[in-house]
Amino acid sequence: MIPDQPPVLTTKRLLLRPFEISDAATVQKLAGDPKIYEMTTNIPHPYQGGMAETWIKSRLEEFQKGNGVFLGITLISSNELIGCISLGANPAHNRAELGYWIGVPYWNKGYCTEAAREIAKYGFNTLGYQKITSSHLEKNPMSGKVMQKIGMKQEGFLKNHILKDGKYNNLILYGIQSPNQ
Repeated sequence: MIPDQPPVLTTKRLLLRPFEISDAATVQKLAGDPKIYEMTTNIPHPYQGGMAETWIKSRLEEFQKGNGVFLGITLISSNELIGCISLGANPAHNRAELGYWIGVPYWNKGYCTEAAREIAKYGFNTLGYQKITSSHLEKNPMSGKVMQKIGMKQEGFLKNHILKDGKYNNLILYGIQSPNQ
């Protein structure tokens, strides 16, 4: 059963919380970095004014419809928003797809792995998913390392699967089964 409100999850260094409209400028700045666009499959570029507000406003409704949970990743020490972590729901198959991005200034500090581990736990223990999947562009092996560190195993390779900037990109697929099943 899906709760009425998105969760607030806490790790040693991070608070994963619902996005607030006041986060829009930071989302636009961090997600709008060309390096984020280059390494992800769904972040637009340029990240135009107003896009972040529209996206943030739609997150609660999407959660309540059972379409997934999107949480802002913030540092407990400073309350800075540094990225996004999500589980896109696939209720028909009792699974979710893990997605994330971390602002470039916060790369290589283990934040993404910490957030991914916590939201996967939430997906399995609270939402009852039997499986969580994820994928990354082949040119972004660091994303694959995050998946591996939380116990995901490579399950597939899709050649020329994503068309980005007029070039086809390979996609690597990962998955992890619920430890509760």
